[in-house]
Amino acid sequence: MTAYADTGLLCSLYAPDAHTGRVVARMQRQALPLPLTWLHQLEFRSALRLRVFRGEITPPQRDASLNALLADVAAGVLAAAAPPLAETLTEAERLSALHTETTGTRSLDVLHVSSALVLGLAEFLTLDHRQRALAKAAGLKVPAL
Repeated sequence: MTAYADTGLLCSLYAPDAHTGRVVARMQRQALPLPLTWLHQLEFRSALRLRVFRGEITPPQRDASLNALLADVAAGVLAAAAPPLAETLTEAERLSALHTETTGTRSLDVLHVSSALVLGLAEFLTLDHRQRALAKAAGLKVPAL
């Protein structure tokens, strides 16, 4: 694994939206696998449920998106990763103290970037401009999508 994708990017990949074309194009040239953490799993499922609540997708579309993600886990596109929680939280607090007041990042954004750092990854994939700024400030490569 060399890159970490945030949940927003995974949502665009598995539950089509306005960004899906860019994300699919990036994934076609991306080294795989990408890590899938407990945070991705929780946030991905929650995001799909929120889309159902908003009327953006139907429950069968939600299920199809989740099944597509699980199929990619089975195929090795995504790989289970478990950055140590204590180390991740320590890194998240450090990043938040250094950068949240200037980047405006939220807790989940900080946790994703700290997870990438604890996993020792060099690249961070995101569509979120604030998370992009934090990842860059933390020394990660953040390619344009």
